[in-house]
Amino acid sequence: MKAVTVPGPGGPEALRVTEVPDPEPGAGEVRVRVYAAGVQPVDLAIREGFRPPGMTAEPPFVLGNEFAGVVDRLGPGVDGRRVGDQVLGFRLLGCQAELVAVDAAQLVAKPAGMPWEQAGALSASGQTAHLALTLLGVGPGDTVLVHGAAGGVGTVAVQLARAWGATVIGTASERNHDYLRELGAVPVTYGEGLVERVRAVAPQGVDAAFDAAGRGALAASVELVADRDRIGTVVDYPEAERLGVRGLRGPRTAERLAELVRLWEAGGLRLEIAETLPLEKAEEAHRLVATGHVRGKVVLTA
Repeated sequence: MKAVTVPGPGGPEALRVTEVPDPEPGAGEVRVRVYAAGVQPVDLAIREGFRPPGMTAEPPFVLGNEFAGVVDRLGPGVDGRRVGDQVLGFRLLGCQAELVAVDAAQLVAKPAGMPWEQAGALSASGQTAHLALTLLGVGPGDTVLVHGAAGGVGTVAVQLARAWGATVIGTASERNHDYLRELGAVPVTYGEGLVERVRAVAPQGVDAAFDAAGRGALAASVELVADRDRIGTVVDYPEAERLGVRGLRGPRTAERLAELVRLWEAGGLRLEIAETLPLEKAEEAHRLVATGHVRGKVVLTA
């Protein structure tokens, strides 16, 4: 099969789209023919040499941690899945390829009306946002500041917080302010003067802050949120430790993914796709994500 591989740490030019052996599903696994796979900032970090908790593989390996496609083979002991099922799911590595073998418990059914690109881009960003807001205790009556609100994680976080009854202030470049208004957020421009701009639109104060952007977001957050246990990041863990706020981590689950799918089916979740590229253009996809200015997600199609 064709796959996006990392032969060694480096920049986007280090990526190789090569032929690798087809995976075979083991006990409790299914094999999925991938139609779409999202590109995450963590993919860029892994390419550069970062190793998230639980990752032991060394180069060469296949990138990607979210996908959507069609089940084409069942491993021993699999119940509840059939060849031909349309699914979306997740696993650590191996998803930016024509085929992926994955634990059947890490899949959910894809709604018939959900475009493949959206299905392939939901799991990682969606579950990250859901987990973060859950850990920060976001709920009715809260005012929540979301840093990087127009990105893949931020887009979902804004909508989840609104669905859970919170008022949302979102940071983004000015070109994305109308987009954030459409999602239900009050937009503010990031950068110098952010604290004053947030106070101007939220005179009632800010109850929680979620950083999906980095770039000084946590320093601003501690000036705005009284309770540091309600400030968290998924990108700047060293700064979180320095400031005494939360580095947000936790397991992905099919139950959480299924909740996101149900919200999409109910019309409560918009998934923005900035660019769709073939596997062969993985380097271009990484360069796009690296700009930090992608609205929504970049997706690779197999």
